[in-house]
Amino acid sequence: MLQFSKYQTAGIIGLVALGLLFAIPNFLTEETRGELPGFVPKSTINLGLDLQGGSYLLLGVDTEKVIDDRMRAIMSDIRREMRPNRGAGRDRVSIDNLTYDDASGDITLRVANAEDFDEARDRVRDITRSGAGALGLGVRPYTVSAEDGRIVVAMTPEAERQFSSEAVRDSIEVVRRRIDPAGNKEVVIAPQGADRIVVQVPGDDDPEALKAIINRTGQLSFHAADLTVSPSDAASGLLPPGRIMVPFAEFEGSGQPPMVLVEDPEITGDMVQTASAGQNPDGAGFQINFEFDSRGARRFADYTRNNIGQVFAIVLDGEIISAPTIQSAITQGSGRITGDFSAMEASQTALLIRSGALPAELTTLEQRSVGPQLGQDSIEAGAKALVIGFAAVIFYMVISYGRFGIYADIALIANVILIAGALSLMGSTLTLPGIAGIVLTIGMAVDANVLIFERIREELAAGKSPINAAETGYQKAWSAILDANVTTFLAALIMFQLGAGPVRGFAITLAVGVATSVFTAYVLTRLLAGGYLLAKRPQQLTL
Repeated sequence: MLQFSKYQTAGIIGLVALGLLFAIPNFLTEETRGELPGFVPKSTINLGLDLQGGSYLLLGVDTEKVIDDRMRAIMSDIRREMRPNRGAGRDRVSIDNLTYDDASGDITLRVANAEDFDEARDRVRDITRSGAGALGLGVRPYTVSAEDGRIVVAMTPEAERQFSSEAVRDSIEVVRRRIDPAGNKEVVIAPQGADRIVVQVPGDDDPEALKAIINRTGQLSFHAADLTVSPSDAASGLLPPGRIMVPFAEFEGSGQPPMVLVEDPEITGDMVQTASAGQNPDGAGFQINFEFDSRGARRFADYTRNNIGQVFAIVLDGEIISAPTIQSAITQGSGRITGDFSAMEASQTALLIRSGALPAELTTLEQRSVGPQLGQDSIEAGAKALVIGFAAVIFYMVISYGRFGIYADIALIANVILIAGALSLMGSTLTLPGIAGIVLTIGMAVDANVLIFERIREELAAGKSPINAAETGYQKAWSAILDANVTTFLAALIMFQLGAGPVRGFAITLAVGVATSVFTAYVLTRLLAGGYLLAKRPQQLTL
């Protein structure tokens, strides 16, 4: 029990040294860290919003519009499906009327010829059935009913709840990609309730700029242009059904009048796989390079092949950012958006396209800035609590257990080093509750040693030799140590899964502290105590 091989000893010492290596960057300036060799760890513990200040936003998610958009997308698919040549042997089905009722949320379809009614109903069912997998419940998200010569499509309540929940989750991911594209800012973005999102960005003291980045919808679409409608008719509102008038973006328009486009897009932004900014090889300025997924590449190739010489408008957030004329079929699944882009405009637009469109409109319900002075006061108070608690525990252990208390103190120092190293390795964000978790861990870390040392005292009182007493004490205390720390670790995991923000910070430091304290209290002190007892073999032990 007290004997360790040289490989085990080297492993224990090496693990503590590794923890120290990862912890050291926290005590270096950013400039010094940048001068370190490439193989040396440079990651540090990030300070949370409550410690270094930053921006706080509470956003509302318009989940009702998500349901509305889903139904309108289904209606667009139905209109597309009723076109001719949609498959082998499938002819056009004439639609007499296709409407969407905003109040009821239902789509109503009337067929011009009664003999086409069954065919139209089957096609509608095929379209709505393709969305069933989104629920994962084995049921269709839409119901299709036929009554009085009408085909009515409605969304089920289960689908509404599921799509609303997905909208919140997807909004969180889009916001995260927009404000932290590199993944190194340690922002906190979490749901609150059924339709709200909390955003905390440490170190950012400009919530207005943050809102400007977040609130851009980022809705990208590719539309056919209808040049048969005169600008004067379009300006007076005389638009044919299925047509919309869209203005040019400021950097692209140069005074151009709005353009009339086909309302239903040929390709949507969700089919764009990636986008990046780059130099325009054909002239001054910058361009945006993009690539489609397989579905988008197929549609893009088909459309460009069949519409050479036609204008194809690219629309972002309700503005035309480019309206090129198709010169030839584009079958590589990629393209570029050229225009009078500055480097910043190209970069931000590419980021919007790459991060994806927000699935729902976000409204700012609350915003505030946390000053760094409050964070500095919190750091100082937390540091004082940490130092006082640490010193008190060290003093108590030395007074109570002498030499073995010193071993426990060495293990406690190693424990703090390992906690700092682990948090740095994970790039964790430290908050005030996280500091509380570390202080709590320091107090808990010696519990295992107290339990072991009291067991050794009992064995010494029973007349056993110091070596036998130490072996028995470590052996009998192990089950109690394991049970206590496993239950604490499980509690930390539950808090991490169910909590958010500061609660998660507390759970992370507590879980890491439990793991490291078991190692240092049971393994490291056993190595130190065993080394002393086996080397000196004292006849008596004062404990």
